[in-house]
Amino acid sequence: MPMTMKTMLRPMIKSAAAVLAGLALLSSPVSASAATTYVAKDGDTFWKLAQAFHVPLDKLMEMNEGIEPTNIYSGLKLSIPAGTTIHASSAGIRLIAADEGTKKVIDPTGKSYEVGRTLQIKASAYTSAASENGKWGAVDYFGNPLRVGTVAVDPKQIPLGTKLYITGYSYDGLPVGGMIATATDTGGSIKGDRIDIFVPGTTAEARSFGFQWVKVHVLT
Repeated sequence: MPMTMKTMLRPMIKSAAAVLAGLALLSSPVSASAATTYVAKDGDTFWKLAQAFHVPLDKLMEMNEGIEPTNIYSGLKLSIPAGTTIHASSAGIRLIAADEGTKKVIDPTGKSYEVGRTLQIKASAYTSAASENGKWGAVDYFGNPLRVGTVAVDPKQIPLGTKLYITGYSYDGLPVGGMIATATDTGGSIKGDRIDIFVPGTTAEARSFGFQWVKVHVLT
């Protein structure tokens, strides 16, 4: 049976595809299977997220191939390639390189932390408003001014002074994708598997945070 042009080209196409796939794997900064979940906000696009998370646009779209680029809406869950550097300069903190394979987190200064344990914790948010901080004012347990990166904990669960890498939240006033924080505050209602994350803004704005389940990576 005579061989058609399509039949003759098929092995060549397959070979070229294999070569391209190999090059893609060599040049890709992350594993295609390594990802974290991001909850989209109004105005998000694949291009904006690629810039925010410092990941290749094509890789981001590949990991979300079932999502229509023109239909990214608030609340939609997207997969973000893990192991990349996340910059959150708008919040005054630049973050984060997290290596899921070796369980390490590297801060903007280059300091490396080991992940001792990972907790699934219920989080709420609080502000510097006088009504939320009692007679002590807008300071943490140690007397330091409240700022993004301050977290109230139950010291029996997470010792005060512990460095944390928190992911899984969704709130405009916090760094996109995750943040390095420090357990430097406590609260009367913060007991057991609970944390309270300081956020800038008003009490009314903080209420929109509600209760969210977040991952808290305890760093050593």
